[in-house]
Amino acid sequence: MSLFQFCRDFDFFDAPLKTQQILKNSLLDIVGVMAGAVSNDTSQLMRRFAKLHYPDGTYTSRLVFDGQRVNVLGAAWAGGFSADSLDAHEGHFLSKGHAGATVVPALLTLADALHAQGKDISGHEFLTALCIGYETGLRAGVALMATSATYHASGGFSAMGVVCAGARLLGFDEQTFRHALGIAEYFSARCPMMRVVQAPTMLRDAHGSGAFVGLNALLMAKEGMTGAPAETVEDPTVAAHWTDIGKRWEIDSQYFKPWPVCRWAQPALTAMLALQQEHPELNAQAIETIRVETFYESMCLQGHTPSNADEAQYALAFPLAALIVRGKVGPDEVTGAAINAQDILSMSVRIEVVEAADISARFPDEILSRLTITLKNGTVITSPITAAKGDPHTALTVEELDQKYELFAVGLGQNRSQAVKKAITQLDQSASAITALAPIFDSVG
Repeated sequence: MSLFQFCRDFDFFDAPLKTQQILKNSLLDIVGVMAGAVSNDTSQLMRRFAKLHYPDGTYTSRLVFDGQRVNVLGAAWAGGFSADSLDAHEGHFLSKGHAGATVVPALLTLADALHAQGKDISGHEFLTALCIGYETGLRAGVALMATSATYHASGGFSAMGVVCAGARLLGFDEQTFRHALGIAEYFSARCPMMRVVQAPTMLRDAHGSGAFVGLNALLMAKEGMTGAPAETVEDPTVAAHWTDIGKRWEIDSQYFKPWPVCRWAQPALTAMLALQQEHPELNAQAIETIRVETFYESMCLQGHTPSNADEAQYALAFPLAALIVRGKVGPDEVTGAAINAQDILSMSVRIEVVEAADISARFPDEILSRLTITLKNGTVITSPITAAKGDPHTALTVEELDQKYELFAVGLGQNRSQAVKKAITQLDQSASAITALAPIFDSVG
């Protein structure tokens, strides 16, 4: 089956039941993250940017959790940045990145624009397109990572998923589809991810760029712009990454983050929770020092005294300290006043983060950390080498996913939060996706 045939003919119910559920969980996870991010500096800045510089056009969409209608390209910028601004969205190992934080806001934007023009997308068709977007975006990421020596941000490949999903909704023929893919690949920013890891900024994982580039490519191809071929799809050297599409699912390999911090920091937090369950005395008052042994890329996070939310989320020491001191790490622990909270900072400076050769040797196939905790009474406690909670083999339970959503969506209020959740869980039964998802497009606060 060719990629075009897959995008044209696939039906959501063709996917295995497990894959369907992961896809719905992913949509709820991203929307919950965007709800938790709605008031942070990056989200507010990018909504203002969209209103100022992308006010109208043929295709317009409401900004998520805002309601003001802007050009779809501005909405794509704002939506992608918002989903990216709270580092809690699900991800994927082989692509070393994320598709959903690009594909979900972009597809919401496009579907709302089509709805405004009188073309209603059913919930079933929306989920079909979303599944296409995730699967193709992840495969494009795997193909990129396999053929490039540089570690690129997710925006370097996720636009391809936007094109595949959007082409389905727009009914592209094969020639237009190929040109849209080529345009998206050509203009996708091959962002140097380690730069942002080592010097965190609002640019994050480039999901705003991916959403913008993907929708822009669709609009340009629709007007007749040429751009084929897309090498990460059509070059013979990447054929193995595409030949079994529709038969094997990269979506099934997604992980879900319990906490809004870099995935590389999460094994240490998982290890800490496990030790606290075994040793209830492990609290901030009892701990003298903590030594985190991890792989090189994780060691680069450090982040003992962040100066802003970006540095707090691309950190290891600070969120680990917040977990110990506050007992949780949600949006409130890595944004706003928490950045300067003395209780967290006093714990953070007692944490040492070092590279361990045996753990580095297992990366990127495994993402692991080990803790050694020295108590004030002289007791030393060491964790086993630990993988992050939320990986496919350490999956979050339904209850844990619900708890995460409720923590992140608390700012919506109980009634609206539950309305959003119900709309997503029942989306395949909805005659109109945008009508069902109306609470997502209303302003917050």
